[in-house]
Amino acid sequence: MTRFSAFLLALTLGASLAATGCNAREPGKQTVSTAPAAGQPANPRVLIETSKGNITVELFRGNAPISTENFLKHANSGFYDGTIFHRVIPGFMVQGGGMLPDMTEKSRGATIQNEADNGLKNLRGTLAMARTMEPHSASSQFFINVTDNYFLNHRGKSVEGWGYAVFGQVVDGMDVVDAIVAVPRGNRGPHGDVPLEAVMMKKVTVIKQD
Repeated sequence: MTRFSAFLLALTLGASLAATGCNAREPGKQTVSTAPAAGQPANPRVLIETSKGNITVELFRGNAPISTENFLKHANSGFYDGTIFHRVIPGFMVQGGGMLPDMTEKSRGATIQNEADNGLKNLRGTLAMARTMEPHSASSQFFINVTDNYFLNHRGKSVEGWGYAVFGQVVDGMDVVDAIVAVPRGNRGPHGDVPLEAVMMKKVTVIKQD
């Protein structure tokens, strides 16, 4: 069993529930501010150059400092360059950040604390940390929600209730995300919902800000 097979099972079941009507509502809004505190620098932004186009994301350092620093570390080291979006599920999410085009997994390094209790919701366009069924197992992989996935939100500090930590938001290029989630997909060995033509993260760069 691969590292994210349990993650796939849980999220696919949840996505099926969402498709039955849980998301039949107006797009949600965050009820927690993501603006930097007074006197703090602007939220970092990262450019993800993909084979389908560019995506710019803003990271919520004040809300999810551990997840943000983890993502910035992987971006600055070049870890994400040459990886793929290896799982795409229409009406749900696109996932990447750890697999190469031949579907081998890069060495994932240390895991981080789950910050899903920060009050941020898994709404369309948000970035969240991917993990196994163990709440604090996230490392490099992340996903972008393509719809409001309320069932992924934090409900309590139990294995079942921890949820998935939101740490950022797409601020430009959501049309690219929609193009990625629409690509034809199939099975590659034990992996399901894999794009039949690799969707590359060619380069991931932290944008310098004044």
